[in-house]
Amino acid sequence: MNISLRSFTPWNARQILVFFAAASVGLPIAWISIAKILVILVGLGYLTANLIAGKTDITLFGSNTTKAIVLAVVAFFVSLLWTQVSMDIALLATVKHAKLLVIPMLILLIRTRKDAQIGLYAFAATQTFVLLSSFLLAANIPLPWVTDPIGKFVVFSTYLDQSIMMSATAAVLWHLRDEGIWPFWFAALASSAALVDAVFLLDGRTGYAVAIAIVTLTVVWALPKRLRLAAVVLTPTLALLILFVSSNHIKSRLSEILQGGAEFSQHVQSKESSDWQPASSSSGWRLNAWHRSVQSMQERPWYGHGVGSWAVAVKRIEGAKAEEVFGVGNASNPHQEYLLWGVELGILGSILYIAILLAMARDARSFKLATQKAVWSVLAALAVASLFNSVLYDDLIGDFFCVTLGLLMALGFREAQEQEKAMK
Repeated sequence: MNISLRSFTPWNARQILVFFAAASVGLPIAWISIAKILVILVGLGYLTANLIAGKTDITLFGSNTTKAIVLAVVAFFVSLLWTQVSMDIALLATVKHAKLLVIPMLILLIRTRKDAQIGLYAFAATQTFVLLSSFLLAANIPLPWVTDPIGKFVVFSTYLDQSIMMSATAAVLWHLRDEGIWPFWFAALASSAALVDAVFLLDGRTGYAVAIAIVTLTVVWALPKRLRLAAVVLTPTLALLILFVSSNHIKSRLSEILQGGAEFSQHVQSKESSDWQPASSSSGWRLNAWHRSVQSMQERPWYGHGVGSWAVAVKRIEGAKAEEVFGVGNASNPHQEYLLWGVELGILGSILYIAILLAMARDARSFKLATQKAVWSVLAALAVASLFNSVLYDDLIGDFFCVTLGLLMALGFREAQEQEKAMK
């Protein structure tokens, strides 16, 4: 079923906000920041008005997703009581974590499948614009809206963020082809181009990992059940092999990971910290940051060091070279979401983050198959990216995942709701 944009007119203010929020994640960060604030403020206002009027949304309040996210945000606020940094830094970190509220707020603001489609059209439009812009840059065509790129063929973000976002976008565009939101030819062409952009044009090695995870899931779901276990092993292996031999640049980028790991391993074994510079490679820096994070968690395993305290905690352990390694100030992070939550909230914090991912995955089990696959693919992208970056904590890419998951979860809930009403 093909749906025309004409069926979406006239739009009310709530639908316009959904459209703006979905479009913003393909625009510069200023637009994303405005959209995020509006979604949370309007969503809270809408929620308050409904509660005063005695109306409740069973889908919102009864979902595992909302419960897990609210619990996490409350935990970060409570940890302000024992945080080791000044209150302004701690509050800023709390706000960064609280962007998770965008997910339930979008579920609340998106009342129908039609509302969700409005958002998904906006999402697809701006992500396609970024994709086309990236290919034009690769063709050496200057673009007036690309003024200060961080990396080759990057449009509004960084090569790391764009590669991860393109991989996740590929999954959304491909799996929703059966939902009647866009035609098959667009899904096939755009999703393939997004993966090419993420893997062959951009330098983000995390983007490679996310792309492989997306492709692996797609292959597994396309095969009979008896072949799926083999596909889980063979698909990523073959993908890595193809990437390694198909491009000298990719081969060099992947080799840097092995080199950084070997240097860090030698450093740990020899304990010659004065002869090793973890900042000399991103892989070495990450491994050192993760090592210090685990040591910090061992100091306070149950309740953590408090929100915003990661830099303080690891710098104390790092010692004399702390500022040289982690920079001046307390704004750094371990480039690993699970460990960030573990340092700030203890082991239960890491478990809580995993619980949020599992809660959304569990809620998606009741969705239509196409929507379910889209949700699970984006969750897989987030889970993999979180192994190598503080994805949700970071601005822009964290907002991208929150908005994307908010749109998809809302689509799934409203489809199920409308189907249930139709059966009565």
